[in-house]
Amino acid sequence: MSEAPTILFAGGGTGGHLFPGLAIAECVLEERPAANARFLCSERPGDAEMLRAERLGNKPVEFVPIPAQPFSLRPKPMMKFLSHWGKAVRAARAEITAARASGNPVIVVAMGGFVAAPVVQAARVEKCPVVMVNLDATPGRANGWIASHAVKVLTAAAVEGRPWEVIPPIVRRAAHAPGSAAECRRRLGMEPDRPTLFVTGASLGARSINQFLMAFVEAHAQDLRDGGWQVIHQTGKSDTEELRAVYNSARIAACVQPFFREMGVAWGAADLAVSRAGAGSVAEAWCNRVPTVFLPYPFHSDQHQKRNAQPLVAAGAAVMATDEVDPGANMRSAAPVVLALLQDRDRRNAISGALHALGPTDGARRAARVVLQIR
Repeated sequence: MSEAPTILFAGGGTGGHLFPGLAIAECVLEERPAANARFLCSERPGDAEMLRAERLGNKPVEFVPIPAQPFSLRPKPMMKFLSHWGKAVRAARAEITAARASGNPVIVVAMGGFVAAPVVQAARVEKCPVVMVNLDATPGRANGWIASHAVKVLTAAAVEGRPWEVIPPIVRRAAHAPGSAAECRRRLGMEPDRPTLFVTGASLGARSINQFLMAFVEAHAQDLRDGGWQVIHQTGKSDTEELRAVYNSARIAACVQPFFREMGVAWGAADLAVSRAGAGSVAEAWCNRVPTVFLPYPFHSDQHQKRNAQPLVAAGAAVMATDEVDPGANMRSAAPVVLALLQDRDRRNAISGALHALGPTDGARRAARVVLQIR
């Protein structure tokens, strides 16, 4: 490959598609400093917010929103998908054409989801090679279609019946703990020597997890205080002020934010986590060796978040509970699981040891090297 290829990363809608792409882009630029990395994302405001906050090679991330829409069998969303498909393909073709003007090769890296599909269609028309990176244990419709048009398919989770190359989890640099637990806690303004619970519903937050923690703190404030626990809580855009008030009323020290850009600081500070089970969250818990109670998103028809976390659960490297959505139901099902781990340091240590035994999370480096070999 030329010394200055352009890599177009296609994905968006959530951080779960964007952040792994950023992780691979970081490694691409380390392996080939003259390369160019550019992102084609959705028009959702959250995509632009996340990408504007990031940097690659000490420069702002280059990105272009395209008018892609999610596929749906419901009439109105289907009409929206169809009416935007051609526009999204044309926008992606324009980006491929512009990138080729330099005379250097262009590679599309499809990170999955509704943004990637029209970009891959554009790549087909323009005869531009595609590398697909699958993240979930159960691929969606888009990835099933994209895989048939890719010159190489990588997957960060083994997928039954698919002969795709399995690579380790993909974790961006900002999600790696930058120091010891005490150092990470200090960076968040927390006590360096106190046990710390980290709660996250991933980049967009999870309302049901937020409401569960409100109920949990109100019911178990004394248990948290007796154990000396402090809390880091990523809420998403809802419930932030209400949760701050709940922790304050319960006299529990807490750092509550809608979003942590440097997720590694939050993971690095944690002795225990409660988290969604998107591929990115599972990878980050694994990377930072944090014992985690995973509460998979309950409304996916294929329940792929359960499948994402299952290998860790099977290895004794995580615990999974069911998000019953209703706070009262979660207090009956998930609360005993969380409380038991808060009170059992030996079990937390055993889970952390099992995470260490799973091996490295260097999938981004592996993927970058594959991409740079494409001709």
